[in-house]
Amino acid sequence: MTWEGFYLFCFALGLCLSAMAFVGGFSHFHIGHMHLHAGHAGHAHSGNTNTMSPINGFTLVIFLCWFGGAGYLLERYGGLIVPVVLLLSTIAGIGGASALFWFMARVLAPHEHAMTVEETATIGMIGRVSGVIRDHGTGEILFSQNGSRRFAVARSENGLPIGRDVEVVVMRYEQGIAWVRRWDEVVGDLK
Repeated sequence: MTWEGFYLFCFALGLCLSAMAFVGGFSHFHIGHMHLHAGHAGHAHSGNTNTMSPINGFTLVIFLCWFGGAGYLLERYGGLIVPVVLLLSTIAGIGGASALFWFMARVLAPHEHAMTVEETATIGMIGRVSGVIRDHGTGEILFSQNGSRRFAVARSENGLPIGRDVEVVVMRYEQGIAWVRRWDEVVGDLK
């Protein structure tokens, strides 16, 4: 293998791994029986503060991509000796990884926070039936939580059917099922 081939391989590998991370949404990515998880890659937790390590999965693949790309171009068109190309491509890789780390640490990370129990609680949520809840059966509800539309499998708390587009209140949430009552029933009980 020539140096040019080595650099081209590093670039292609870094580019493919970066694309996989992007397509995987920086979380779970499943390829057959291989499962990759990158949701907490590069995070070190100490107390209540989250600090991000500059050496993590994302910066490593970006380093590999920039290192390979710069090395290939310098080797092919630069006319420089091997140690100089190796040094300059390493500097380019560190520069690319540093730029990504800066973006992650200064732009993305400040907007991240751990969800509290209150922010994820579904009890008391008001929703709308999107899939009819049959007599002693299940259906589906839609509701808004933290600015996102969410859905849940639902059962009527009293076992009576509830039609589509009826407003309901989640009374309890057990084993992945929201037990609901009609909004007008809850309001009637309060009067």
